[in-house]
Amino acid sequence: MLPAATAAGGEPTLNVPLWLWALTVGIVLVLITFEFIQATRNPHEVQIKEAAVQSVIYVGIAIAYGVFFAWWSSGQPTPEGSSYGLEYFAGWLIEKSLSVDNLFVFVIIMTSFAVPKIYQQKVLMAGIAGALVLRTIFIFIGAAALESFAFTYVIFGAFLIYTAISLARHRNEDPEFNEGKVVKLAKRFLPFTDEYDGPHLHTRINGKLFGTPLLLVMIAIFATDIIFALDSIPAVYGVTNEPFIVFAANAFALLGLRALYFLVAGLLDRLVYLSVGLAVILAFIGVKLILVFFDIHIDIWVSLGFIITVLMITTVASLIKVRKDPSAIAHAGTIPGFEAKKKDIKKGE
Repeated sequence: MLPAATAAGGEPTLNVPLWLWALTVGIVLVLITFEFIQATRNPHEVQIKEAAVQSVIYVGIAIAYGVFFAWWSSGQPTPEGSSYGLEYFAGWLIEKSLSVDNLFVFVIIMTSFAVPKIYQQKVLMAGIAGALVLRTIFIFIGAAALESFAFTYVIFGAFLIYTAISLARHRNEDPEFNEGKVVKLAKRFLPFTDEYDGPHLHTRINGKLFGTPLLLVMIAIFATDIIFALDSIPAVYGVTNEPFIVFAANAFALLGLRALYFLVAGLLDRLVYLSVGLAVILAFIGVKLILVFFDIHIDIWVSLGFIITVLMITTVASLIKVRKDPSAIAHAGTIPGFEAKKKDIKKGE
């Protein structure tokens, strides 16, 4: 058995056998590899139909895995066994929702670097792989912190509440992409061309090695992955204290993000209240984490029901708003780590 973090309140934790870790990691690696091969061997502009089919498949895989995990965990000798499946689905929903908001930033970066559509798949796959590695590291750092210092629940909760307030306050703004320190550092070590050289990350001019803009885009995406991980990992720890569930929820939410990008890229502007909905969810989870420190626990059914309800209200309200006012446009909002770029806002909004 692999050890898990000690649960808040001294409750027993889920003992995950090695075979389940191997099975889960194996599925994720196989799917990531398949996605990467598909994105690099045949670069093309992904159409809506193709993206829709792939998105449905990956959502189906995530749900099927959740059903299997719920069945397996329900047979474990622990009082919490029957709730582990719900914790997975709650975590997966949170990550999937945050991923949609993250796509706003990806669109901004792609646009800033004028990435040709046929190469956007490759950039996205590099970003997804980087996000998976970074979040896995943060998951175990978070588990160790929660196990050693109970006050970490308060720190995580306060950060999520701060993020929620920032997202709500700047709901009518988009993050402005400027060359961050990571990109500027890369330019110090390697000269870059201004022109793309097909799908290549580097090229040679007169025998000298140059990086291409495609490499810069991947570096920028990787840098944003770090910022996204800082709020996504604490958010999932708000519905479960099991590192395995946090990993599985993150991994299966990230899978299919490439297809989701092309599916919703043209629809993102219609989700005008997405930032508000996510702010409410993050604030709820932040409060929930702080309450755990005081040994006050909110039932997982309540958490899952709250998340689903907020997402449904956000989606329906957004569609109604756009229908009544076709000129209404959604904004990503800004979170700590990104500068805000103000948009023209109508009076009364």
